[in-house]
Amino acid sequence: MTDFRETAVDSPDAQTLLTEYFTGREKSFPSAQGTYQVNLPDPAVFRGDRGLFLVVADGDELLGCGGIRRIDDGPLGARWEIKHLYVREAARGRRLGRGILEELERRAAEHGAAELVLDTNDSLEAAGGLYRSSGYVTVEPYNDNPNATTWYAKPVAPVA
Repeated sequence: MTDFRETAVDSPDAQTLLTEYFTGREKSFPSAQGTYQVNLPDPAVFRGDRGLFLVVADGDELLGCGGIRRIDDGPLGARWEIKHLYVREAARGRRLGRGILEELERRAAEHGAAELVLDTNDSLEAAGGLYRSSGYVTVEPYNDNPNATTWYAKPVAPVA
């Protein structure tokens, strides 16, 4: 049974998945865009009232991960950013990416988010398709992520 486990971003399970994610991005990053710049997540911004990190597993088998973190308010109010959404290659094709995204959205709304934002690279075609089909629209850059080529946003209704 697939379950979402809230964990520290520096836990062994999270580190295993994030290392895979960053290694894969380094290898597949478009050479015309330069070199992928690894930015290890700060554990402090993925806990408490500032954020959270999820590991998705089926029993002992790690399947994927993702996190949300509170950033500066945007035009709609409380803005939360989705980060490091990753599904292991062996687990792809099972709609886990959508499941992780929906779970992160739900939890962000519970934390009072009015808007969700994320950035991605256009070379991640499946990710861009997932975001657009989930209601995200392209916006002007809200950060200076050197690895990103497209920025997305989606309004959400905070849960009281």
